[in-house]
Formats: sequence, structure tokens, C-alpha cells
Amino acid sequence: MSLILTSKARPMSERKTKIMDAAAALFKEKGYAASSMRDIAERVGLEPSSLYNHIHSKSEILKDICMVNAALFVDGITCIREEGGSSTEQLRKLIQLHVDIATARGSSITVFNDEWRHLDSESLVEFLKMRKFYEKSLRAILEEGIRCGEIRDCNVQVMLLSMISSLRWVHEYYRPEKMGDPQTLGCAIADLWLSGLST
Repeated sequence: MSLILTSKARPMSERKTKIMDAAAALFKEKGYAASSMRDIAERVGLEPSSLYNHIHSKSEILKDICMVNAALFVDGITCIREEGGSSTEQLRKLIQLHVDIATARGSSITVFNDEWRHLDSESLVEFLKMRKFYEKSLRAILEEGIRCGEIRDCNVQVMLLSMISSLRWVHEYYRPEKMGDPQTLGCAIADLWLSGLST
């Protein structure tokens, strides 16, 4: 599966998709700051001058990677909220969303998690706004669960950050032969989390 796919992303040519995928893998290996346009060109078998016919700058690549992944999480939690259901049902769907994205987009998610601080100032404002929306939505699910007695009355900020942090390993350590398919893994993580949160 391509690492740069989302229903709301602007269409990309096959060549640009390969460039974006190669850049995501390179940024994961070397870090954004240590990677160059020449490195990216070598990965896809192009001369650096030819690469600029498809990509204007390294910062453009980072922006696309970060914004596409941010949109996946924002669109996903928005859909989950709109579908409704109990708080625990929404949390289970949200955990599965994280697992599905992480297992399909390993290199891209590594860049999204670790390199977003290198975004240009305008893109960084947009990125942080999307992240704030996501966290606000997750907070609302947790608070609703506490109010209706589904979830233990604990510190919501601690729950929110612990849940997000506890899912950050998936893109790096997922191995289907040890953990099953993404659906199986998502259910296992959700069962562990919800058994601890349930009243």
C-alpha cells in the first residue's frame, strides 16, 4: 500500500507518489534534517534537477506527509463522533483507527510523529490546529464516558496523553506473525485499555 493515500489528499502522479514514499522511508532512516533532495533523487533513480519537476522542495514533502496523516486522524475521529455510540465503542473504534493507519503507513507515521517540528511556520500553525482538534475530540469522548458512568473518574488529561502515547509504538514494532492482523491487534489493545478504564 502506498504511504501517501487519503480520500482528501490532492491526486498525485505515480511518479510523485513513489517520490513521497521514498522520502518518507529516507526521513525515517536518517531524519529530516540529515536528508537532502539529492538523497531522495538517488532513491528514486532521478537526477536532482529532474526531481524538481515533481517536487519543489524538501519542506514541501514534509508538509505533505504531516498534513496527509493529520487529515487521516482528524477525518477518522470526526466520522467516529458523527456515528455516535457509547464512549467505549467510540474509543474502541479510535484505537482501531490508530492501528490501521500505523500498520499501513509505517515510514510516513514515523515522520509524522518525529519530524513535524521542522515544518515551516505557516504549516506548523495548521498542523498544531489539527492536532488540537483531535485532542479536543478525544477529550470529549473521555469526559462523556465519565459523565455517564462508563469510564472511571480519573484525570482526563492523563488518560488522553497515556492513550495517545501507548499507541505510538505500533508503527515501529508491529509484526503480523507475532501480533496477528491489524484488526486482531486493535482488538487486543482496546481490550487492555477498556478493561482498565471501565467502571
